[in-house]
Amino acid sequence: QEQVVESGGGFVQPGGSLRLACVASGFTLGRYSIAWFRQTPGKEREGVSCISSYGGNTEYTEAVKGRFTISRDTAKNTVYLQMNDLKPEDTAVYYCAIDKWRDFCSFHKYEYDTWGRGTQVTVSS
Repeated sequence: QEQVVESGGGFVQPGGSLRLACVASGFTLGRYSIAWFRQTPGKEREGVSCISSYGGNTEYTEAVKGRFTISRDTAKNTVYLQMNDLKPEDTAVYYCAIDKWRDFCSFHKYEYDTWGRGTQVTVSS
């Protein structure tokens, strides 16, 4: 069964750091474009960062540029999201998503066909 599982969320004070992990099973993560999305109650799920299958190109939403870094470890079949200098507005459930069809990633939710269950990130003093 193909699935992805997120981990690494938690509670952190403003300015702190967390590293999220997205582990794949049943398929090879390195073949596909992968994105991290986040969602808060009452709001649309929004793209945070993604990494393309072609060339490993990365994208970040403006709000996290310079603070978040996405990376891929093919040996561990895992994608990470390193989050530094966290702010209260980063509080959300973070989801990992896989696009098995396109070489370049995007923040269009409908392009992703495999989703994890999410991991909660809470930033508060």
